Amino acid sequence: MKLLTVIAAAGLVASTSAFAADPHLARNLAATCANCHGTNGHAVKGSGMDSLAGMEKAKTLQKLADFKSGDKPASIMHQITKGYTDEQLDLIAGYFAAQK
Repeated sequence: MKLLTVIAAAGLVASTSAFAADPHLARNLAATCANCHGTNGHAVKGSGMDSLAGMEKAKTLQKLADFKSGDKPASIMHQITKGYTDEQLDLIAGYFAAQK
């Protein structure tokens, strides 16, 4: 039991270190949203997609959490959000909030 706890803690530290080690991680994660939401979160006008650039971080995080839980209707966002950790979603939301 103690060994499993140590292994789990080491994994958490390693994943946290990976976030800190890559200063471009937030941008790289957010780039995966570009196919639908546009480059840097600037959706193409008339596309029907929300622009994410400049959206308040808390609002984006709430939407992502609602997609992940299935509380918010969507065609594909349920599957996409489940592919990210909460820490990664936080980075993505922060990145978009910082965009003008």
